[in-house]
Amino acid sequence: MSSHEQTLKLVTNLDRAGIESRLAQIRGAAQSAGLAELAQMLADAPGAPRAQLEQQVRNALKWLADKPDQKALVAQLELVEINLPNLK
Repeated sequence: MSSHEQTLKLVTNLDRAGIESRLAQIRGAAQSAGLAELAQMLADAPGAPRAQLEQQVRNALKWLADKPDQKALVAQLELVEINLPNLK
């Protein structure tokens, strides 16, 4: 395992604030990595309805599917996806 890989702690109890915070971190990481299109996909996440967030996360994961060098972003998005049912 290389030194830049990190273990992702599985968190399944994120509330809306936690989910939106993770999405903001993912958006920032995408911008830093030069992935402006991915960052744009997540730009209007704050305050969005659950169905919209689900679609944005699915679209982002599909977009990243052919980018094996972005495993960390995929893992973070999958963590958000697992937590989306917590939104009521």
